[in-house]
Amino acid sequence: MPDPRFFKASGPFTLGQLAGIAGAAVAPGSDPERLLRDVAPLDAAGPEDLSFLDNKKYVEAFAASGAGACVVHPDQAARAPAGMALLLSRNPYKAYALAARAFHPPPTGTGRVHPAAIIDPGAVLGDGCDVAAGAVIEAGARLGARCRVAANAVIGENVEIGDDCIIGACASLSHCILGHRVMIYPGARIGQDGFGFAMDPGGHIRIPQLGRVVIGDDVEVGANSTIDRGAGPDTVIGRGAMIDNLVQIGHNAQIGAGCVIVAQAGVSGSTRMGDFSVLAAQAGLAGHLTLGTGARVGAKSGVMRDVPAGQEVAGIPAVPIRQHFRQVAMVQKLAQGKATRQKEE
Repeated sequence: MPDPRFFKASGPFTLGQLAGIAGAAVAPGSDPERLLRDVAPLDAAGPEDLSFLDNKKYVEAFAASGAGACVVHPDQAARAPAGMALLLSRNPYKAYALAARAFHPPPTGTGRVHPAAIIDPGAVLGDGCDVAAGAVIEAGARLGARCRVAANAVIGENVEIGDDCIIGACASLSHCILGHRVMIYPGARIGQDGFGFAMDPGGHIRIPQLGRVVIGDDVEVGANSTIDRGAGPDTVIGRGAMIDNLVQIGHNAQIGAGCVIVAQAGVSGSTRMGDFSVLAAQAGLAGHLTLGTGARVGAKSGVMRDVPAGQEVAGIPAVPIRQHFRQVAMVQKLAQGKATRQKEE
């Protein structure tokens, strides 16, 4: 159950209302007027909670759940316990996500500006913006409507932020333009100098980083992640990209729409990720590469050459996924053979 000290539920909603919100169907025999007050996991849900089943590993928990209603694939509906109402969807996780957002919508600004915030007279705040204590908004910065700036965040000169954005505590933004509904989590650093210098035995010479970071609508940037501004061309994060915690994105990188970059991954400078490509945890991309649309890189992989659209790669250096597993199997066989020979000797 969500802790009511931290999470205030909207609603209640009827099962029929949630079906419309989630794009699901009320199962035959389920009452569309049944009221539900919150969401909860299968093993903790009560008679006024909505839960979901998306993984066959949890079918037994589903069959034993006390949830009042559940979002489920039609193929699993027969396993529901007596009295449980059902919403049927061929994509239960997505349907549940939409329903859960109805109960717990993203917070929006209410126009509260703390007296301990520092806002330059030349900054512009849209209607309904919240600014917490210790936040700094510098000259020329422009925030859209209903933005929320948490404690001790810093928004640099001339930064532009769209409507309904959330800037987390202690985050810093400079040399950047954000679209609408962007979430910057606590401690993230956006728009700092890229890692650019000319190497020389007499001392490395810094190259001015004269680009920006341009972030599209509906992007999330996780806690303590860093996105360097471009050296000349911009660093671009496409619409709907999801960036996890502790991710590094180098200068001039181009991250396509809907990309997913998981924790501790790194994207080197001037590399391009095509739309809806995925970089798993602790994977790294060398500079000046291209990942095609829908390409996927496995965890802890090191990519040193372009990856075609739709291809899945893994390993160091990264190779097509089947080749990677064949290589792993061959190494295991070689090791087993060596151990057998040593034992025989």
